[in-house]
Amino acid sequence: MTAPVLSGIHHVKIPVSDIPAAREWWERVFGFEANMEFPDDGGIVRGVAGTVPGLGTAGVALRENPTAAAGCVGFDPVAFAVDDASDLEAWMEHLDGHGIEHSPLIEASVGWLLVFHGPDGLEIHLYTWATHGKDNSDRPGYGRAVSA
Repeated sequence: MTAPVLSGIHHVKIPVSDIPAAREWWERVFGFEANMEFPDDGGIVRGVAGTVPGLGTAGVALRENPTAAAGCVGFDPVAFAVDDASDLEAWMEHLDGHGIEHSPLIEASVGWLLVFHGPDGLEIHLYTWATHGKDNSDRPGYGRAVSA
């Protein structure tokens, strides 16, 4: 039986320890625009959701969950796409302008990659659609084709 077809990504939910700090960071770094908030029974906002320029209809949700945020330190649950290495260079300048440490341009499995961290230590990847055409499959941690 064939699985039903998906129609895209609705939203990405990021666990954070501090909603106001995370929201400010995502606004400053990614241009996040909140359009929904999630208050608890006492009226305290425990989450926000909104849009990020360039993600089309996929949204980003920031939800307060300090335990999950701590568990995600150094993990990269999603890679945001850019067209090519020149876009990553522009992102490096943008991050430098905000005092955010980042990796150098990395020749990844099939394209180029830029890595930096969110306010709770979540590893954020920006990955190019453009490929470099090099075979890095012999390098530990790099991808290789799956044999049929």
